[in-house]
Amino acid sequence: MDLRVSPMGWNSWDCYGAAVTEEVVRKNADYMAKYLKPFGWEYVVVDIQWYEPAADNNEYHPFTDMCMDKYGRFIPAPNRFPSAKGGKGFKPLADYVHSLGLKFGIHIMRGIPRQAVHQNTQVYGTDKTAREVAKTASICYWNTDMYGLDPNKEGAREYYDSIFKLYASWGVDFIKCDDICRELPREEEELKMLSDSLHNCGRDMILSLSPGPALLEKSELYKQYSNMWRITDDFWDRWDLLYAMFERAEKWCTHTGYGNWPDADMLPVGALRQCYDENGWTRFTEDEQITMMSLWCIFRAPLMIGAEMTKNDDFTLSILTNRDILDMHADARNSHQVFRKTVGKNELILWVANSAKGGTYAALFNAGDRKGSFEITNNDLELESIPAGRELWSGKLTKSGMILKVSIPAHGAKVFYFE
Repeated sequence: MDLRVSPMGWNSWDCYGAAVTEEVVRKNADYMAKYLKPFGWEYVVVDIQWYEPAADNNEYHPFTDMCMDKYGRFIPAPNRFPSAKGGKGFKPLADYVHSLGLKFGIHIMRGIPRQAVHQNTQVYGTDKTAREVAKTASICYWNTDMYGLDPNKEGAREYYDSIFKLYASWGVDFIKCDDICRELPREEEELKMLSDSLHNCGRDMILSLSPGPALLEKSELYKQYSNMWRITDDFWDRWDLLYAMFERAEKWCTHTGYGNWPDADMLPVGALRQCYDENGWTRFTEDEQITMMSLWCIFRAPLMIGAEMTKNDDFTLSILTNRDILDMHADARNSHQVFRKTVGKNELILWVANSAKGGTYAALFNAGDRKGSFEITNNDLELESIPAGRELWSGKLTKSGMILKVSIPAHGAKVFYFE
């Protein structure tokens, strides 16, 4: 598991909500292996409600029946994941993803199923039961599946041990744990218990915490107990949400590093909301998608594609496979915002970063509503002079000098690399 670069992959939520199927996952894994794997994309993540037979869109069905084993552990719904029949769980699907040279992930909710508590199932490997370990006052306000686990009760840690050992036996490489990131300090001890169980399950797994916004004052705890933590609530294809991400990224940029990644959420590009409309498509303009990819990559955020990838058009594929931009995602160091100021009637934002391989990255964002012409100086970049460079989206070369003049479309971005 290479922790020098933040995870890159695909998650099923933006296109299928709670209703993704095994057929869809396999098709998207095939696409990733064929078109994206050479560029570093590797995780295939099944999002929420994979244990619910009746899931059909982004909405949750309160107190619905779930698929669960006799020890109160969720298992894949066989009507949606046929290879899970016979107690096989996600192992056949994970094996298929691994056969493509990719990695497999799943979404989980913090705690223990309410269904397990109501049936009072036994905790695997103990004489304790679900009712004895649950913290029934700890619930998720937006999903009815779970109760929390009480870290002070014998058997609670063993329940987490049991689910992560099960996931390890399936071959899971990535865990997205929900209803926990912003629940601190109230559920802080449960996070520590969960993390310890995961890291002692015998298999390397990325731990991603949701939902956001994460608490800046808990940054060191997130770094100690997880690999990714959401700095925003669900991010969708709206300019106001993208605009707000600049402030979030500025606050969190000093906390990126080896194995620790503030998470700006998924990339809502391409074909989205397929469970509602098979013709659904991102509402972002092409320039806004370039802005998003530029910010995520210089910030070094995890990159999780939200699209139904098999429907990618040429533009969507091009922004996901721009080698220079993805090199910046891998190599940027000390990334930070330099300024955010009004120029004419537009707002100009400048981010810079050093490259681990030498040189300087500079990303210029026009957050205004009209095309603008801008200048940055050597002093803005803290260089004696601006070296000759290259704009990474267009590939156009720039000359050395003291001033760089740039034209940027509304809501657009230009990214430069200076050797």
